[in-house]
Amino acid sequence: MQALIDVIFPVFIVIGFGYAAAWRGLLSETTVDGLMIFTQNVAIPCLLFRAIWTLDLADSFSVPLLVSFYTGSLTCFTIGLLGARHLFKRDWQDSVAIGFCCLFANSVLLGLAITERAFGPDALAANYAIIALHSPFCYGVGITVMEFVRARAARQPNRDVPMIVVRAMFRNALVIGIAFGTMFNLLGISLPAPFTEALDMIVRTALPAALFAMGGVLYRYRPDGDMRIILFVCAITLLLHPAITWTLGTSFALPDDAMRSAVITAAMAPGVNCYVFANIYGRARRVAASSVLMASGLSIVTAWLWLGTLP
Repeated sequence: MQALIDVIFPVFIVIGFGYAAAWRGLLSETTVDGLMIFTQNVAIPCLLFRAIWTLDLADSFSVPLLVSFYTGSLTCFTIGLLGARHLFKRDWQDSVAIGFCCLFANSVLLGLAITERAFGPDALAANYAIIALHSPFCYGVGITVMEFVRARAARQPNRDVPMIVVRAMFRNALVIGIAFGTMFNLLGISLPAPFTEALDMIVRTALPAALFAMGGVLYRYRPDGDMRIILFVCAITLLLHPAITWTLGTSFALPDDAMRSAVITAAMAPGVNCYVFANIYGRARRVAASSVLMASGLSIVTAWLWLGTLP
């Protein structure tokens, strides 16, 4: 119970403040959108750049860690895709968007925040190793499958798909921040102290501002219909993904820090990027938005339960 109060509640209270501000009309939709754009396109890419730039890549990128987490991600995407298609009779493009909701955990806004509050900032190396591959991996899978499905429906040649995927990836600010952080790390590039201080000022705004903005965005997309498939997405993201990660992590004998980071990140609700992806393609937007909202609320309880199982 103490973990619920000390670790999880503060994160969701910040989200709740954003939700309440939007609900009471203290912030307009335009203001909330502007804050979310700032965090998604500036502050969080700066945070990821800063973290990857200073990360000990050789020590942090553990193959068992990444296999444990991303095997769960890919399994959940496949089950979400096929379940949406065959259980809920959605068309293939809707099914890809729903599968993406099962794939893309909220690794930064919730996973990073909860891990830091539970175990301290020194326990985040494995989180950043997962995050470094998260957007490239998830968007790579989602965009590739969606573009193949669209090409098949339009009877277009599949040879056009790789270039479409590459262009989409390198328009993503999160991927750009990670790519520059990796480049600076590998080449040993440093910045003058004033630039580093300015960067750190932006980084300190990233998580609280993004959590607050997330609350404002979620107010707009309250659950409305499709409840069975929304609960299906919640079960996959909050229960199946961390269960797979925990099972594989245990079999690989992951160190405690890595195990905590992997399981907590896997146990997070779908990120707002799931709605962004659905909105880009105009597919399953209501399911995506409602899944983010409902799973975020339910993750208060499931994150507490998973924290209780970890060393």
